[in-house]
Amino acid sequence: MIFLPMNEADLPEVVAAEQRIHRFPWTLGNFYDSLLSGHDAWLHRENGELLAFAVMMRALDEAHLLNISVVPERQRGGLGRALLDVLCDQARQAGMLRMLLEVRPSNQNAIAFYQRFDFVEIGRRRGYYPDSTGREDAIVMAKQI
Repeated sequence: MIFLPMNEADLPEVVAAEQRIHRFPWTLGNFYDSLLSGHDAWLHRENGELLAFAVMMRALDEAHLLNISVVPERQRGGLGRALLDVLCDQARQAGMLRMLLEVRPSNQNAIAFYQRFDFVEIGRRRGYYPDSTGREDAIVMAKQI
């Protein structure tokens, strides 16, 4: 499976996919700012069709998974696993000691996915995410890499 660096030309398609995947999607500005900041940003295509993408930030000796997404019709097919493997390998090669992420408590599928990768809950961020009824906490998870 080949993952290519995300670039500015990919952003309209990435944002369109993000809007199909998430109830509260990242904006074009979020992705653009990530690219400008030099964050690791990768995507996977098959026959030219965008199927998965991710953004990871490095800070000192920690990697922070900011976004990992697979289009709905290809979820549970191994793309997310392959992409997270690539990100963990990149972080390890760059000298990162652990990876952090935030996930909604209501996103039980994502929590189970991360747990399969040995991520464990290390804390909560109260009112972190927007929600249709106000705000939702974030579970902070970490994995030693």
